[in-house]
Amino acid sequence: MKDYRQMARRAGRLTLQVVVALFLTSVAWVLVYRWVSPPATWLMLDRRAHAPVGKGYHGIREDDRRVRYAFKPLEEVSPQLPLALVAAEDQRFLLHHGFDGDALLKAAKSNMSGKKQLRGGSTISQQVAKNVFLWHGRSYVRKAAEAYFTLLIELLWNKRRIMEMYLNVAEMGDCIFGAEAASQQYFHKSAGKLTPQEAALLAGVLPNPLRFRASNPGPQARLKQRRVLRRMRQLRGSVYVRELMEE
Repeated sequence: MKDYRQMARRAGRLTLQVVVALFLTSVAWVLVYRWVSPPATWLMLDRRAHAPVGKGYHGIREDDRRVRYAFKPLEEVSPQLPLALVAAEDQRFLLHHGFDGDALLKAAKSNMSGKKQLRGGSTISQQVAKNVFLWHGRSYVRKAAEAYFTLLIELLWNKRRIMEMYLNVAEMGDCIFGAEAASQQYFHKSAGKLTPQEAALLAGVLPNPLRFRASNPGPQARLKQRRVLRRMRQLRGSVYVRELMEE
C-alpha cells in the first residue's frame, strides 16, 4: 500500500511539473509574439505541404506551393483594412475581452434553426489564437486550447497588436497569408495603398478565401463587399481606426 501511495505522489508531482512547464512555455510564447512577428504558422506549414481540397475552391496551385507571407506593422497598412476587418468579422472588437457572448448566442440560434450556411461566432481575438498558436482542425481539445490562448493574448497584448497579428497571418487565398501578400497578389500594390473598396473586398472573402475570390469576385463576393462598406460607414470610419491605433 505504501508503494502505491509513493507512486501516486510521484505521478502527481510529475503531472504538476508538466502542467506548470506547459503553462510557463505558453506564456513565454505569447509574450515573445507580443513584439516578434511569427516566422510561420501551423496552417502555413500545412498549406506548404498539401494543397487544400474542397468543393468550389478556386486558385489552388498544385505545383507551386510556396507560401506568400510578409509581416507588416499596422502603421504600414492602410487604415481602411482594420476598419473593414472589424466591420466584417467583429464589430465589438474594442469592447469585448476576447469573447462576444451576443455573437455566440446569435450564431447558436442561427445554426439551430437549420439554416444551410452555418454561422460562426468567433471574435478576431479567437481567430488570432487559433491562427497563430494552434494546428488546423476541429476538436474539443482544440476549442479549449483556443479559449486558453484567447485569454492569454487579451491579457498580455493590446487590441492594436491583436489586429496587427490578425491582418498579417489570416489566410487570404491558397498559400497567401496576410494583407501585404494579398494586396500584391490581387491588386498589385502594397497594403498601405488599399482603397476602402479593396479593403472591404479582402475582408468580405475572409470567412472562406479559397471559395470566394478577391482577384475575380463573383456576385456573392460583391454582395459581401457592399455589406462591409456599409458597416464601415456605420463604425464612423477614420474615428474608429484612430481609437484602434491609440490602443
